[in-house]
Order: sequence, then C-alpha cells, then structure tokens
Amino acid sequence: MSKNDLFQPQQFRTPLSRARGMGSAHHGVSHFITERVSGLALAPLSLWGVFAGLKLIGADQHTAIAWLGQPLNAVLLALLLVAALTHLQNAVQVVIEDYIHRFTTKSFLVIGNLFVCVAAGAVGIFSILKVAALTVTGAH
Repeated sequence: MSKNDLFQPQQFRTPLSRARGMGSAHHGVSHFITERVSGLALAPLSLWGVFAGLKLIGADQHTAIAWLGQPLNAVLLALLLVAALTHLQNAVQVVIEDYIHRFTTKSFLVIGNLFVCVAAGAVGIFSILKVAALTVTGAH
C-alpha cells in the first residue's frame, strides 16, 4: 500500500450504482434538484408577489379582480402558487423522512402531505382561473 492510497476515498458504491446515479435511497438527486429549482423560482416570484400585494393594499374588490384578470398577473400568481407548494411538499417530506421512524406513520404522513399540497394547488389554480374568467366574460 503506497502513501497515496491512504488519502484516496474508498468507493463503497458498485459500478452499476455509480452509473445510475442513485444513492442508497434509490431516489437519485431528484429531491435535491427539485428543492433548489423551486427555491430559485420562488426568489423572483416572491418579490413580485410582495410588490403586487403592496400595490393592491386598499384596493376594492373590482380593482383586485381586474388586476387578476390581466393574463400576466394570473400566470405569475399561478406560478408562485405552484412553486411554493412544490417547495413546501418537498421540504415537509424531507422532515418527515428524517424524523419519523415508524414505517406506517411515515407513509401516512408522506401521503397526507402530498394530498394536502395537491389539493391546495388545485383549489388555488381553480380560484385563479375562476376570477380571471370573470373579467374575460365581464360577469361580476
């Protein structure tokens, strides 16, 4: 054994595992990438959301409906909602997987987390589309 061999990290992964790019959990890096991309998307969308919210302070209902009826605002609000819920779902899932040890409890909480985030997204997108459609049709 040479002196250089002592400083080389040991490879505990099989060549097939390295080729597939999956770790011991067999999830690969999808959670890591999803959290980073959703976090990156949330930075400008959150700034836009705060700016838009401050702009709408004191506005009446008709002004808010007209604001949401603009396609750019509706799309950005929907993107903000989807990015926030995706980030939330992944973050809560990591906490559940790290701190809940019983399999049945962990499974129930992960499925519940996914259900709540999908349901919130569906209700939010439906609401955005419904309000935006009100301005297109002119019905109030």
